[in-house]
Amino acid sequence: MNTVEIIKKKRDGGELTQEEIDFLIQNYAKGKIPDYQFSAFLMAGFLKGFTKAETSHITRSMLYSGKVLDLSNIDGVKIDKHSTGGVGDKTSLILAPIVAAAGVKVPMISGRGLGHTGGTLDKLESIPGFRTDLNIAAYKRTLKKHGLVLIGQTKDIAPADKKIYALRDVTATVESIPLITGSIMSKKLAEGIDGLVLDVKTGNGAFMKNFRDAKKLASSLMETAKAFNKKVIAFITDMNQPLGNYVGNWLEVYESVLALKGEIQNDLTELSITLAGAMIYLGKKARTLEQGNSIAREMINSGAAFEKFKELVKAQSGDVSYIENPEKYPPAKYKKILRSETDGVISKMNAYEIGMAALELGAGRKTKEDVIDPKAGIIIRKKIGDAVQKGETFAELFSDSKKGLSLGGEKYFNALTIENKRVRKPKLIKEIIK
Repeated sequence: MNTVEIIKKKRDGGELTQEEIDFLIQNYAKGKIPDYQFSAFLMAGFLKGFTKAETSHITRSMLYSGKVLDLSNIDGVKIDKHSTGGVGDKTSLILAPIVAAAGVKVPMISGRGLGHTGGTLDKLESIPGFRTDLNIAAYKRTLKKHGLVLIGQTKDIAPADKKIYALRDVTATVESIPLITGSIMSKKLAEGIDGLVLDVKTGNGAFMKNFRDAKKLASSLMETAKAFNKKVIAFITDMNQPLGNYVGNWLEVYESVLALKGEIQNDLTELSITLAGAMIYLGKKARTLEQGNSIAREMINSGAAFEKFKELVKAQSGDVSYIENPEKYPPAKYKKILRSETDGVISKMNAYEIGMAALELGAGRKTKEDVIDPKAGIIIRKKIGDAVQKGETFAELFSDSKKGLSLGGEKYFNALTIENKRVRKPKLIKEIIK
């Protein structure tokens, strides 16, 4: 095969075969094709587009660039969930123990924070001692014994994706839906799952800002999953405001604990139960999505989900005493209370800017070398549709940095719009695609 001829074929709008895509991806992963040639291929594909078949070919090639886990010796159906990322999105911490308590196996390989969005691994690692760096043998043992496991991507899982993503990031080719699909699905399929629930975010705090693009991505992910004979359901959900009322790593663990104990009822609990219900349904423990939701609620009400979460924390070396007594956690050095300057109703929230405010506080990374402060974050007291009076608190910010607190406070304040009119709360679940 000839690298230049394959690039030329794609540049001219041709459809590449599995063999041609394998040649490019496998040789690039091995260092035999230089960055400048693979960049040319990525841009040609970005501009000309990839067909459904090519999207499956890309996924397959990245999937088999590393190990594909075989979980057949572990009894039960294995179901995972993937979210395209948002602010305050901590559903994995809540739904994984709910679903495992209901008898469905949950193997999760999760990611870290990316830009304004938080990462499941960073949240879990805010629990003292919690390890997300389990090797594959420990991953399988934990899943078999406890019914769930949450780790980070190992060097053996879809290594081509890791190298290609880094190149896409610096060649303006990130936003290609087929390339996003291949990146997501290669990692998820490598887990050894039987089915997948997708949470595709749309809104100002999502990577897919408008509904049409979110639906295109959801459809692409579903088609690819089905091409690999995986069961899949997709939800398109709102990200025009943060999910839940806590943003920041330990704060989000704390809110997850409240949700698992049944002590809060908000958009976070609604979405977590809905996604968990779909996983329970795909895992054949419910006949309908509605029954899956009922089972999910029962796992919370009975205390089984919270006990399963504590079991997970202990299994992955975390200190359970912080889950049982969250008030033990050391507080941030500084706190800032934001109060309204007028009467009115919160009509808009810019979730992206709120995510960036959390970043300024120390809850995320501006560079790969940055160290996250797990205590940093925001408690949101008012959301879209809530009335607020002059002088009333609408948010509390926490940080170990005075400068970060000041910058974060300014960003958060500017992210809100308060108007003197009635405002409808945004619809959380925009569409379900089966």
